[in-house]
Amino acid sequence: MGWWQVNADTLARSRFVVSALAETTAGLLTLGRGTAAHPGERAWLDVHLPAYRDRLAADPITALLVQAALGRRWIADFLVPTPPGEGEATFDEEVHRVRATRAENVQADLTVSLDGPLPAVLDRPDLAERAADLLAWVWEETIRPGWPRRRRILEADVVARSERLSQGGWAAALDVMRPGMRWLGDGRLQINAYDRPPRELSGAQLLFVPVTPRTGWVSWHVPHRYAVVYPCLGPLAEADGPAVPEALGRLLGRGRAGVLVLLDSPKSTTQLVALTGQGLGSVGRHLKVLLDARLVRRQRAGRSVLYSRTNIGQALVEGQQDG
Repeated sequence: MGWWQVNADTLARSRFVVSALAETTAGLLTLGRGTAAHPGERAWLDVHLPAYRDRLAADPITALLVQAALGRRWIADFLVPTPPGEGEATFDEEVHRVRATRAENVQADLTVSLDGPLPAVLDRPDLAERAADLLAWVWEETIRPGWPRRRRILEADVVARSERLSQGGWAAALDVMRPGMRWLGDGRLQINAYDRPPRELSGAQLLFVPVTPRTGWVSWHVPHRYAVVYPCLGPLAEADGPAVPEALGRLLGRGRAGVLVLLDSPKSTTQLVALTGQGLGSVGRHLKVLLDARLVRRQRAGRSVLYSRTNIGQALVEGQQDG
């Protein structure tokens, strides 16, 4: 198995990061795979997959490049640069690092992701430029129009993970982050099930990067930063979010109904603010009304207060959806 040796200083410096490029690369992986993990992703693919396939059909060099870069086991390293450790970079700033990769580094990375020699047609100096152009297309055409909503989902996931970390420590936070990853104890973090030499991360910064598609990878900028890209928690990953039934919106008000619909699983006020895009005051007022009407309940979990639907609230939502 592949694992990283992580000391206390590395864990203390770790942080969650939202990355537009990581979300875009995850979208590229989904487009390349062509299969959906949930109905929201299926709807997204139905809209964008034909245009993506048309673009690659018109550019066979880039199509072969993508096939080589998205290997069966490894993604070519140049395609997944590690996010900056401080602050949040824009998409343009992050994709510039892909574009600026030296040609010999691109070809070396592709040899690894292919697990074999590079096709002769890919022995050319413009592969990084082509990859960056394709990522820019995926961003502009498929991710950027819905980025505000996606960003709220990513931020809500960060809140949920942070709460889990505060309640159960690193084992609780990491064991359910991505398939094949778990906290082994003694400073050892298993990152996948492959037989790879361990890496020593002492003195480095460890970043955790959520994405909404059901995919993930690891990356590094040796020796300074390492990153784990992981899929969002359960229903948070559905980028379109649950629909608010029209009749329920008329009955409760659309904002309040949206909060009730989101409470199919327990969530904190901070998560609801991130998911809805409403202000803290508005979400608080909605929750008070729903509590007074006995449509939701609240319970304490560690230092967090979580809200969920009562049986009455559940019946109200399900009745509107069935109707």
